[in-house]
Amino acid sequence: MSSIRLFVLDSFARHGDMHGHQLRLQAEQEHVHFWTDVSVGGLYGAIKRLAAEGLLAPVRTEREGSFPERQVYGITDAGRAALDASRRHAQDEIVLRPDPFDLALTRVDPDRVDELPATVRRRRAELERLLAESADHRRRADPWLSVAEKHALSHREHRLRAEISWHDTLIGALPDIVADEEAGARHALTGTPSSG
Repeated sequence: MSSIRLFVLDSFARHGDMHGHQLRLQAEQEHVHFWTDVSVGGLYGAIKRLAAEGLLAPVRTEREGSFPERQVYGITDAGRAALDASRRHAQDEIVLRPDPFDLALTRVDPDRVDELPATVRRRRAELERLLAESADHRRRADPWLSVAEKHALSHREHRLRAEISWHDTLIGALPDIVADEEAGARHALTGTPSSG
């Protein structure tokens, strides 16, 4: 499911005809880059792709002052149907993407295994920073958020707390992980099987 597709179609359905700059301002006002995977810079390309699919259609061109002409688009009936399907799909789909860190953890460089504890602690500190930033952002935005938006923003904080908790468990296991990796490296050198 494409978040940018859902955001763009919903914005046109909700706010009416717009040109790309208006959509970008809408996205910036809603801070979608902070709590979704929508890239504000990708909105112009998304409009063109959705127009090519017949989900948006050119309505008119506008010129304001000395700015260049801007193409204004509106959502089509096919776009409204696609928006409905995108909403239903996004509400039903559970997304838990694999974290590349998990693969890197199982493929530690034997010559740098002693660096793993510091790496994990740096990651945990960064997660704490992101959590504080997210909570601060939510507190500042709170007066202007709908009830649903409040829950959407708090979802990020819940996920960050879960990540921090997992990192705490990992930190507790680091001595065993390091010992296991060092034993595996020794066994690889001697050609004998590792117990782990």
